[in-house]
Amino acid sequence: MRDSNHFRYLLIAGLLGSAGLGYLFAQMNGENPVVSRPAVADQPTTQEAPINPEDQRNIALFQRSSPAVVNINTLDRRMDLYSRQVLETARGSGSGFVWDNDGHIVTNYHVIQGASGAQVILDDNTVYRAQLVGVSPDHDLAVLKIDMKDQPTTPLPLGDSDALQVGQTVFAIGNPFGLDHTLTKGIISALGREITAVSGQQIADVVQTDAAINPGNSGGPLLDANGRVIGVNTAIFSPSGASNGIGFAVPIGTVRRVVPQLIEFGEYRRPDLGIRMDERISQRLLSQVGAKGVLVLGIEPGSGAESAGLIPTRRAENGAILLGDIIESVNGKQVSSVSDLQLILDSLRPGQTVSCHVRRGKQTVADIDVVVR
Repeated sequence: MRDSNHFRYLLIAGLLGSAGLGYLFAQMNGENPVVSRPAVADQPTTQEAPINPEDQRNIALFQRSSPAVVNINTLDRRMDLYSRQVLETARGSGSGFVWDNDGHIVTNYHVIQGASGAQVILDDNTVYRAQLVGVSPDHDLAVLKIDMKDQPTTPLPLGDSDALQVGQTVFAIGNPFGLDHTLTKGIISALGREITAVSGQQIADVVQTDAAINPGNSGGPLLDANGRVIGVNTAIFSPSGASNGIGFAVPIGTVRRVVPQLIEFGEYRRPDLGIRMDERISQRLLSQVGAKGVLVLGIEPGSGAESAGLIPTRRAENGAILLGDIIESVNGKQVSSVSDLQLILDSLRPGQTVSCHVRRGKQTVADIDVVVR
């Protein structure tokens, strides 16, 4: 029996090596050996890796810009069926940003469309009741105002639409799904896109980005790497209604042009030539003569169109319709519809002179210079 135990110890010792052999012999002799373990080197203390320069820039941009980005909660008035009292209930939410030191807030028109009121929530969760200043459904833009004299916030700097390049880095700050102050990053995917506003009017030169834009981001700013506003996030292209890598922003050039008018007049007054026009009537009459363009239906007194000698549509003594001038192009850009002409005029300012290529009767008249009003 003792021999079999010795054999077992020797077998185990062989497997364990010399250290295990000494231990087993001590066990066989009834001793309690102290097993020495090799010294373990001190583990180096783990230090947090420094934040890389790119991340530092992103963090600084967010910290600098987010205080000027606001959450907008829209309200509805409804009557309680039992008490017959009119109550305000939550309707929806969106984003916006501080435009100036007077408390003007820029957002999308569709964010506040149909609402009876709106609340603006600042970075520190202060809630203000907002006053509606003006809207432009054709550009999906709206301006609210809050009394923030006790808590001034630095407005965001504005960029330049003409300087944008496909591939440059952009950031979107907003409140998607009610999650306040969310930052997403991407690039400009394309420029010069057109999307349809809620009014049915085309918005030109829209910025396309792959920065995640979700419901609730609408009305928030799209920023360049320097924190300048280059657009107002307005729409996503996605069957599911969530970000799918294609988002759109109204370009800052359009915002610069529209917002001051909303603040001053409460509406956008598009530059015009001083002519009366109607898409449906124009297309119906022009189709009868096989022409394309915009038919001048009438002339506004004292306008650039009158000074330039444009001829309106009128009736002959026998009741027949005599077509007026047909505008075929403006500044070399083809005009096939009233919408085409409005998009061209939308990029102009009062006082500018445009060259209108006009068809009069069966002949093409030389280009006529018209002053925009």
